Amino acid sequence: TRTFGRMVGSLRQGYAILATMATIWLAFTALMMWTEFAHHGPAFDVAGGAMEGKETRFGIGASAIFSVATTLTSTGAVNSFHSSFTGLGGGIQLLGMQLGEIAPGGVGSGLYGMLIMAIIAVFIAGLMVGRTPEYLGKKISTREIKLAACYILITPALVLCFTAAAMALPTPPHSMLNSGAHGFSEVLYAYTSGANNNGSAFAGLNADTQWFNSTIGIAMLLGRFLPMVFVL
Repeated sequence: TRTFGRMVGSLRQGYAILATMATIWLAFTALMMWTEFAHHGPAFDVAGGAMEGKETRFGIGASAIFSVATTLTSTGAVNSFHSSFTGLGGGIQLLGMQLGEIAPGGVGSGLYGMLIMAIIAVFIAGLMVGRTPEYLGKKISTREIKLAACYILITPALVLCFTAAAMALPTPPHSMLNSGAHGFSEVLYAYTSGANNNGSAFAGLNADTQWFNSTIGIAMLLGRFLPMVFVL
């Protein structure tokens, strides 16, 4: 982010982006720590929090920090079972990837993802005040907004369409370990992780089938390369 600030001739721009990334990371981490340490019933009281799926070597705190870090970046490594986190904890992991992994994100991709967010924000602010939107001294025209819209829409479209197809067809739901809402979250997480260049999973899903191997592969291919095309 500092290099970006030097390239555009304003270090403040780089520091502003860095501060935004840090704020998102801190907010996600604080919320994850809170929901995983919250006590709900005797088992939680004895363990000191939600210990299911977590290694005793790391405990709740380190597991919560790691899960946020790995879903806000394109890491995919885990030190605990994400499927065993609380409902809100699993939602935080999903949201981190669905934002586009921008805090700080993958190498390079986190920065340009954040810049797309900035362009969209400046455009909306410009419409609200009735001024021609500008960012870094350059006017944002129809062409830029169309490309930015394609960027922010392609990944969620892939995730939602493949998830809907998997739930509508008779065979894919058989791969879910859990029924109901959590089983649906396993499928949603699989496509979210694939399309957003992550690699972690709600481990209850048996994704080693022709359907999931093929569709997650397509989601990975389109979700990783089409955004690069729109940015360039």
